[in-house]
Amino acid sequence: MEKMKSLADQLREQMVKPGEKPVQDKPALGSEISKTPKSKTNKVSDSVILKALIDYDNTDHKTLVHFRFDKQTVEFMNKFKIATGVDVTKFIAFSVRHFIDTYPELKSIIKQYMQNSNL
Repeated sequence: MEKMKSLADQLREQMVKPGEKPVQDKPALGSEISKTPKSKTNKVSDSVILKALIDYDNTDHKTLVHFRFDKQTVEFMNKFKIATGVDVTKFIAFSVRHFIDTYPELKSIIKQYMQNSNL
């Protein structure tokens, strides 16, 4: 009966204090899977836009906005996250910033509207 351990018990044993090594009767979960580390760089092609997206820093962005997307777009974004490791929030923030920078006439439309609404 002592040999039978729940998954929670096994995980507790694996999460020991730093510096201590867990005592294992059985190999750890997933140890039978290949020991070669997975590299995300193997999955990602060398494109300029992808490098810019990965380098984009959104750590200082504190404003939260809720958007609605169609099902295909959400599936694409989720697959993109899996393929590249880039968070969907970062993807959206970069995409909107890139869209605004690419089409500066949007800023002039907003500026013109603001000037007309103040009159």
